[in-house]
Amino acid sequence: MTLAELSPAERHREIAAGFTARVTGAQDWDAPAPVAGWTARDVVRHLVEWLPGFLASGSEVTLPPVPSVDADPVAAWQAHHTAVQAVLDDPKTADRTLTNPHLGELPLDQAIDRFYTTDVFMHTWDLARATGQDESLDPAYAALLLSGMEPMDEMLRASGQYGPKVPVPADADPVTRLIGFIGRDPA
Repeated sequence: MTLAELSPAERHREIAAGFTARVTGAQDWDAPAPVAGWTARDVVRHLVEWLPGFLASGSEVTLPPVPSVDADPVAAWQAHHTAVQAVLDDPKTADRTLTNPHLGELPLDQAIDRFYTTDVFMHTWDLARATGQDESLDPAYAALLLSGMEPMDEMLRASGQYGPKVPVPADADPVTRLIGFIGRDPA
């Protein structure tokens, strides 16, 4: 099955495994990341820190605290992604929703999938680039994400969550196009 064909729980399991491989392979947590002002450690910090508040503010889900990213980014990531996977694997999640003033009401697993798991996918490239590891991402899933994001270009830029697009060759592969779209220089 392709990433796009997986359930939110299975897609998270696959994407988090790819990120975990980069986390456990990282040697220099202070290495600069492709996100301006961030280090490799900050990539992990971002993923570990934003989701708990997002879930707590719009659902009944409270993720458990994790070790400090400053003290042990590997342990922080492992505890965090294990907790997220437990939520996605919980049969009760099928009946849960997330309510957000900007997004409305969404099934909880779809909200995690759409906003968090895709973020892990894209930040896998950032962590790999920062730490000199394999930057490969699934090209079909990258193309799918890009096709969904391109129509929202103006809104995404206005949100401040993405920098200016980095131009890439018109015939670039889907991963390169996605990375350029989200404001990273794939070169």
